[in-house]
Amino acid sequence: MSTIPAKPALRHNVSEWSGNNHQLSATAEHERHVSNEIRQEGRTLRNETTIKTFWDDSDTCRRLSDRIWDVARWKETLESCAQEVDKEMEALTLSKEQTEQALASTVMPLEVTVECLTLREGRRGYELVTDPVAEQLKAEKGLIERVQQVLQQHIDKAFEQLCVLQEARHQMTADLQNKMEALDIDMTCLSLTVKSNFISLKTNPTRIPSGSTTPQEWLQFSQYNVSRAEEAMQLSQQIREDMSLTRAQLQNELETQRRATEFALRKRTHHEDQARDELDWQLSKTQEEITEMESDIRGLDEDLQVKTGSLKLAHTRLENRTMRPGMDLCRDEVQHGLVAEVKQLEATIKALKQKLSEAQHSLQRLELHHARMSQDLSRKQEALSLEQRTMNTRGRLTLPAFTEPAAPVALVPLTNSSGRINLKLLA
Repeated sequence: MSTIPAKPALRHNVSEWSGNNHQLSATAEHERHVSNEIRQEGRTLRNETTIKTFWDDSDTCRRLSDRIWDVARWKETLESCAQEVDKEMEALTLSKEQTEQALASTVMPLEVTVECLTLREGRRGYELVTDPVAEQLKAEKGLIERVQQVLQQHIDKAFEQLCVLQEARHQMTADLQNKMEALDIDMTCLSLTVKSNFISLKTNPTRIPSGSTTPQEWLQFSQYNVSRAEEAMQLSQQIREDMSLTRAQLQNELETQRRATEFALRKRTHHEDQARDELDWQLSKTQEEITEMESDIRGLDEDLQVKTGSLKLAHTRLENRTMRPGMDLCRDEVQHGLVAEVKQLEATIKALKQKLSEAQHSLQRLELHHARMSQDLSRKQEALSLEQRTMNTRGRLTLPAFTEPAAPVALVPLTNSSGRINLKLLA
């Protein structure tokens, strides 16, 4: 037996029931209308966003392709410029080495010149003269020292320019390495799709990284690196031309001075040969004169002794005749003849003594001058020996080797982090 609730539920009338049914139907139709609109809008949004996403992705790929082309073009430009810089560095290094060899080749000529000047200081007496040879040797010494100074200045300038080229090359290498990395990254980005692995959502991907640059700054940086390298190469080429021209000019000056010095030395040697031969001839003639003078002095002395004997004879006769007695002590013709003979012999002896004294003094002067000429001849022989040694010393002189090939510079590979792009740059 069922039980009746203590309080019956609220009861509605027919009109309320009909109104509720109508309201449910109207609400259902409204909700279906709203849902249909939402579905249509969703389909439209899907289509529009799909198309938008497709075109955005296409536009991004196009921009990536354009950017890759720009970076690749600048990479090629930097590669070409870097290779030109390396070639110029190699050429400048070769020119610098040639200049250093030219500088080293002046050491021996300077030593030879100083040695020649020192050798010629060993001359003695009147042979120690300031002749054209000494002037040419001093001029040659000054020229070699000036050549060394000029060559050293060019070497220092080339070294400084090599440092500038090396710095420009390092800057381009760094820029090129960065572009290779950027090119690798952009090519990787271009190859990614929605189906690629390792794609994910990132935290704040639209942030602007620190150190970011504008396209204008990026372009100006590469242009600056290239223009800086080109200016450095132009200056390097000018330095190489200057060094080559300077080496040729200095070589001509050194060769001209060397010939002038050797000509003066040969001319001086010829003059000294002539002076020695002349002095040798004078010595020979003087010796002959001394021999003849000694012979004549002996003759004069012998004649003087003979004349003295004759005078003694005449004196004795005169003295003996003074002993005649009486009228026989007559001043006869014999007496007059003996007196005349005595006077004549006294005059003759006086003249012979005078002449003998003059001859002896002349002989002394001849012997003294002969000794002086012998000493001077010895000095001339020494001077000629020194000149010959000087010529032999200068025989060591050779033309400086201003141009000798240098060993080529090895190639060293340069790669990016992924190894996708390989680039070879000269070390």
